[in-house]
Amino acid sequence: MSIFEAILLGVVQGLTEFLPVSSSGHLALLKLIFGIESDTGLLFDVLLHIATLIAIFLAFYKDLFAMIREGLMIIVDIICNLGLFIGNIFKENKSPYRTIIKNSYRKFDILIIISTIPTAIMGLFLEDYIELASTILVVPAVCLIITGIMLFMSDRIQNTTKTPKGTSFVDAIFVGVAQGFAILPGISRSGTTITACLACGYNRKYAVKYAFFMSIPAVLGAAILELKDVSVSSIDSSVLISYGAGMIAAAIVGFICIKGMIFLVRKQKFTIFGIYCIVVGLAAIIVNTMGLI
Repeated sequence: MSIFEAILLGVVQGLTEFLPVSSSGHLALLKLIFGIESDTGLLFDVLLHIATLIAIFLAFYKDLFAMIREGLMIIVDIICNLGLFIGNIFKENKSPYRTIIKNSYRKFDILIIISTIPTAIMGLFLEDYIELASTILVVPAVCLIITGIMLFMSDRIQNTTKTPKGTSFVDAIFVGVAQGFAILPGISRSGTTITACLACGYNRKYAVKYAFFMSIPAVLGAAILELKDVSVSSIDSSVLISYGAGMIAAAIVGFICIKGMIFLVRKQKFTIFGIYCIVVGLAAIIVNTMGLI
């Protein structure tokens, strides 16, 4: 893989990971169309996803630090409550327990964990089919069309005001299941989860943040699962520079796209991406039917 090819894929990853047009679908199509191959292609895909995670950390570092802090405090409070429970067994005057969910960041932490569970379960069950699906042009093409239809729907959902405080655990499960389907190449992770969030009544800014934060455990989990299949001995040191260039491109472009996504969602500008996904999907199907690839 040349540096140019790596940067090209990195730019596509950064654009499509956060814009609602499916990064996996576009990467699969690009590799098939241009014949980009690499013995360590799986590792490169993992590194590109890690680069886009870095973009999320840079864009939302204040919220993420607050969530990590409150997450650690949740663990502390749970341990303290266990100690209080044991102590109360032997006390006549029971000590009051600490409140676990006492602010929006703690509620957000719990909601993300709940959403991640169905996504992880679906990922484990579908793992064996994903790599095969990426090699068949018609699969990401059809999935892109499905993504386009979802984006049309998202722009037509009425504006609502639900925040973490008003979000139920059932909402979190529904959004997690929706993200589980985004493991298929061509189904946009951000587009699917944002549409699911809007369908549950989340306000649009909150929906974008929820979708991006949900991607952190999902992408990390997928990366860990994929890394077990990567043979370090098979990695050619000559491609490491290319991989690094691809990661940098993905992180920079991803950061820029994150900043634009909140504006696009609030202004209900997803229809244009819906049209794009449907056109690309149909074009890929036509090309495949004609036997040009």
